[in-house]
Amino acid sequence: MTLDLVCLGEPLLEFNQTRPGEPEFRLGHGGDTSNCAIAAARLGLRVGYWTRLGTDAFGDSFVELWRREGVDASRVIRDPEAPTGVYFVTHGPDGHRFSYLRRGSAASRMRPEELPADWLSGTRVMHASAISQAISTSACDTVFEAFDIVRRAGGMVAYDTNYRPALWPPARARAIVRESARMVDILLPGLDDVRALFGLDDPDAILDHLLDLGPSVVALTLGSTGAIVATRERRERLAPHRVAAVDATGAGDAFDGAFIAAYLESRDPFAAGRFANAAAALATTGFGAVAPLPDRASVDALLASGDGR
Repeated sequence: MTLDLVCLGEPLLEFNQTRPGEPEFRLGHGGDTSNCAIAAARLGLRVGYWTRLGTDAFGDSFVELWRREGVDASRVIRDPEAPTGVYFVTHGPDGHRFSYLRRGSAASRMRPEELPADWLSGTRVMHASAISQAISTSACDTVFEAFDIVRRAGGMVAYDTNYRPALWPPARARAIVRESARMVDILLPGLDDVRALFGLDDPDAILDHLLDLGPSVVALTLGSTGAIVATRERRERLAPHRVAAVDATGAGDAFDGAFIAAYLESRDPFAAGRFANAAAALATTGFGAVAPLPDRASVDALLASGDGR
């Protein structure tokens, strides 16, 4: 079966605080590229996910999750000597905060020679993020090799700049993200990421800089103020949708998965941006990264309501 999308990265078991200041956490699943894969699968894409997992109960739970969500994880490697990563989400006046237990995880031990090259050669789009690269040097090498395999086969590459300062020095992150942007078709940066990495603040200056690096499409997410989709010929600002938001943990990942799904369907980056902007809004209406990821009917209904446009 030809896949529409293959995502690569590190899944993490999630403990999400449901009441600020209270020691109560909801068990769930996270990891940006895994969330993106599930978001895209719920929207109808044929999706595969590749990583390494521990042979622990947490790894088992991811295999079961992907089975339920229709994500092909048949090529995932299980490592008896390294654990599946974990993270915690806490909430306060300034939004959500992440705390990680991922050092030495199975995913951080991925190597280029382990890649499922046949999958990557046959997929329409491959997606990774800066987090996929930041977890280890070998993981970074693996992502670049995956980019090369997909590009040589004529597929597209999508990339999220997800920047986690705790994972690597700013200079290395800046260099890797810049080089990655030169290799991709669809660049999916967050405003805070670009500000931190490149010292740019004005959205138009950011888009000019990123488009000059080489991607055909840049979809810049602006958090609670919406998004901007840009090509070399046109830019469109997308207003936020009014929803009852409670947790933005997986909103950016929902945007990525929805953007890829809609772009593959229409090849219209602006229509894809509008669809993804609505999907990201809906992803904030429940706790956790995975549970509130919307299906197509929900996204279509929000768009049809005209809210936020």
